[in-house]
Amino acid sequence: NQGTIWVLVLAALSLAGVTAGQSPQPSNGLPVTYARLLNAPQEPGNWLMYGGDYRSHHYSSLNQITADNVHRLRARWIYQMHRTKVETTPIVVDGIMYVTRPPSDVIALDAETGRELWTFEYRLSARVYVCCGEVNRGLAILGSTLYVTTLDAKLLALDARSGRLLWKRDIADPGLNYSATAAPLAVRDKVIVGIAGAEGGIRGFLDAYDAKTGERAWRFWTVPAPGEPGSETWGGDSWRHGGASTWVTGSYDPELNLVYWGTGNPGPDWNGDVRKGD
Repeated sequence: NQGTIWVLVLAALSLAGVTAGQSPQPSNGLPVTYARLLNAPQEPGNWLMYGGDYRSHHYSSLNQITADNVHRLRARWIYQMHRTKVETTPIVVDGIMYVTRPPSDVIALDAETGRELWTFEYRLSARVYVCCGEVNRGLAILGSTLYVTTLDAKLLALDARSGRLLWKRDIADPGLNYSATAAPLAVRDKVIVGIAGAEGGIRGFLDAYDAKTGERAWRFWTVPAPGEPGSETWGGDSWRHGGASTWVTGSYDPELNLVYWGTGNPGPDWNGDVRKGD
């Protein structure tokens, strides 16, 4: 409802009367290698990427909590984000939880106690058009580096141990209504990054950046230019501002070496009169 304050509650939950293994003490748990990401399901006590693993099922195989005992869960701690809208999915690496909050901040927490270990606060470089509030949906990690996109369409690399900024790269021009809100996906030596802003008339794309240097490796436009496959389905010059943003993190098939990524709404999203065709 309008006026409601949205608070992210990060609760370490315990079961009364259920014996659990000793909680791990926070450690760097680094590096998070590509091999670890490939085998993320084998680390059920961690959550190494936005979707849990490369299948992006957002599913945990942990089975201590069941339909029979869930009513006995009790909150262990709460961390107050001090923001009005939070849509992040934390990642957890060996006792350390990394979360984001609007507009593009990153926080490291002791997952056992909720104690803040470090905070990286990002200042927007320009005014940004957003359709649905200032949000950030999460992070990626590879090696000892965290990757986060910013509302003003940058890609940042942070030292996971300290929160220190390692490098910053421009993804797109926020003056053209581009923004970035999705969690990146780390694949091999690349960081795959989506874009938002379809409501503002952008032309959507998906990018890959070198995980070490931040140099862009490739860009795939989700709306074809004239002469490209499918361009005949975009009437006139509607392809220039056709939307098809990539603001939900995709998945990856390591056997086929294929990335699967959904596209968002067209632009404009309500009245399609300017984009005749299929």
